[in-house]
Amino acid sequence: MKVAIIQHAPEYLDKKRSLEKALALIKEAASGGNVLAVFGESWLSGYPAWLDYCPGAALWNHEPTKEVFAKTYENAIVIDGPEMAALQQEAAELGIAVCIGINEKKGSGNASGTLFNSMALINSAGELVVHHRKLMPTFTEKLIYGVGDGNGLRSAEVAGARVGGLICWEHWMPLTRQAMHETGEQVHISLWPTVHEMHQVASRQYAFEGRCFVLAVGQILRAKDIPSVLGLPDDLKANPESFLLKGGSCVVAPDGFYLQEPMFDSETILEVQLPLRETIKEKMTLDVTGHYKRTDIFDFQVNSKRNQ
Repeated sequence: MKVAIIQHAPEYLDKKRSLEKALALIKEAASGGNVLAVFGESWLSGYPAWLDYCPGAALWNHEPTKEVFAKTYENAIVIDGPEMAALQQEAAELGIAVCIGINEKKGSGNASGTLFNSMALINSAGELVVHHRKLMPTFTEKLIYGVGDGNGLRSAEVAGARVGGLICWEHWMPLTRQAMHETGEQVHISLWPTVHEMHQVASRQYAFEGRCFVLAVGQILRAKDIPSVLGLPDDLKANPESFLLKGGSCVVAPDGFYLQEPMFDSETILEVQLPLRETIKEKMTLDVTGHYKRTDIFDFQVNSKRNQ
């Protein structure tokens, strides 16, 4: 199974241009013989890194923050809207599966102003097979994202493998990990803003625990991409090309070791062959859905209802 990790920056807070870029990158990945192309957290159309880098961004009643939230909302994606339809059509025409992080909003006519940090997995027939909303926004993310639900804690048959995914700090939620292990993942997509050292640790732990391949996908974002209305610290203002989100994408094998070492500070497409048989070989010693599960001691259930 040959996969492509797309470590390219979106056109920040511009869903039209970001979609055009995504479609071009998917086509490039398909031309390389890849059967799955993966984009990072909130890629369409941009992770809200300004919450952590801009002075005052998280202050109460901060007008510039409200302005950027409005722009984020305007450039968010409806799950059954035209942007997703275009991605599904591209996947079907090229015969490649696609996983992409999105800023999601409800459809027109809905009174909700809530955004979700979501993941969409589309198979090579163009079908949306997993739609997952991040269960718990992390730290400052709570200012702009609502809480998700268990409906997306699933995997699907994609390009001959069982594929699922989680977003960022969900990888430190033990019961969430177990819920995904129960779905029989062979390939797990791990979406991050940047796959820095502790995110590398979480990705490697997940692969070792679940005996699956982990595609850890990081974002690229430069200081110059932050909306000017917010204002940057002086050091970033003086270095507009500096990276706020540095990528760090990698592939981890089911034994917890790298199949593809992390790549930082570069826009690139990482192409990797996954020898899927390794997922079975490694379960001889540890199988958290089999002989290590101990159903005589533990009882585990998941509420998979969509909550809003």
